[in-house]
This record gives sequence, C-alpha cells and structure tokens, in this order.
Amino acid sequence: MAILLVPGFMADATLWNDMTAALERFGPIVHADLRHDTSVEAMARRALAVAPAGFLLVGFSMGGYVARAIARQAPDRVRALVLVATSTRPDSPALQQRKGAIGKAAPSIAFSGLSRTAVATSLHPKERDNAALIERVREMGVRLGGEVFRRQSMLERPGDIDRLGEIRCPTLVVAAAQDRLRSLEEAREMAEGIRGARLEVIEDSGHMIPIEAPQRLLEVMVPWLAAQADRDPPGRPDPGPAI
Repeated sequence: MAILLVPGFMADATLWNDMTAALERFGPIVHADLRHDTSVEAMARRALAVAPAGFLLVGFSMGGYVARAIARQAPDRVRALVLVATSTRPDSPALQQRKGAIGKAAPSIAFSGLSRTAVATSLHPKERDNAALIERVREMGVRLGGEVFRRQSMLERPGDIDRLGEIRCPTLVVAAAQDRLRSLEEAREMAEGIRGARLEVIEDSGHMIPIEAPQRLLEVMVPWLAAQADRDPPGRPDPGPAI
C-alpha cells in the first residue's frame, strides 16, 4: 500500500512535513505534481502516471478537486479518499473576475510570493500575526514561482456536486471550523453527496489545516485510514474458510 498526497493552490510537498512520519506507516508516500497542467483532469492523469497500482488518496483544498478526478479516473486503484478543506462548488464570480485580471497581467511582472495579507486570510484569526506560519506558507509559493502561480490561478475548477455519486471508495471529509475560505456548508454538502462518507470538523483551525493543526488532523485521519487499509480491496474474492 502507498499514500498519494495532493497539495493545494501554490503549495508543495512541504505542506505535509508535520504529518509525514505518521503517514509513512501506510507505506511509501507519493506527492502529486500540480505545477505543469492547465486542467484538473490533466493534473489527475499526471498524478496517476506516477502512483502505484493501489493507494490511499488525500487531497487538500484545490487538491481535493484533483483527488476526486483521480478517484473517478481510476476507481479500481483508490482504496480510500480523504478530502481536506475543499469544496465541490465551481469558482465564484469574484474568483472568476480575479482570474481575468491575472490573465491580463503581463507575464514579465515579477512574482514574489503570495501576499502576507492573503496568507493571513487563509489562517485562523488568532494566527494573523504569526510571522513564522505566514512565511512558511509564502515560501511554498516562492519556490513554485510565477509561472505556476499564473497557471494555477487561471485553472478552472468546475463544480462537480452532480458527479459525487461516481465516487465509490470509502471517503472522509475534513473541514476546519474557522475556515474563512471554505465553509462548513460546503463540507456537509460534499459529505452528503458521497455515499457513506464521514464528516469530521477540526476546531480552532483555519483553512491551512495540515500546517495549522497537523496533529489534530492526524488524530482524525490515521485511525480512519488504518481501518480502510485493513479492509479487502473492492473486487477481491472471498477466500472462504481456512481448511
């Protein structure tokens, strides 16, 4: 078994640094690369190309859209799915307008990372002055660079609430109670749309749960993932009683 981790907007593999040691119990960790593609479906195909035959799947924020596409493209390979701080809704009019402005900006404009104000908005209000936490989030964006910023900013995230029924693997939906980017209502409608999905709410955290509250996220994820990893994969025949 292995675990495929899918990061969010302008986040890289270091998003999961505080969780890696605990997640390695499930086998090798594979990180999805969202730097190169211009659609959710293409990102999913790229991730599947490097993923093992069967794996556990975790998607954060924008990565939740990609993770659901992975689960639809390869339902026989995904043993279980965790969706963290994400949504099934399409881009809002305000976000579409912002994308239009970014698309019109000259490619030569220097990119120096996400603004501290934007990062602070994604965190719990108590962390708005946490310089170390804000810088950690910003540094991921700086490493990814301006081209990736423009590519991911222009990415269309079509709503897929009408396709949630296509997801057949066990699913855990995790939301943050103080998330100012994704509401609890969005998490509930996602959990209700996926058959048998379980919803967990983490208190006292903003949107960046893997960085703000990694231990509490692990406390929710690890026992649930362990239970799914111990189950027979779909389609495996019952071996019958031992003789």
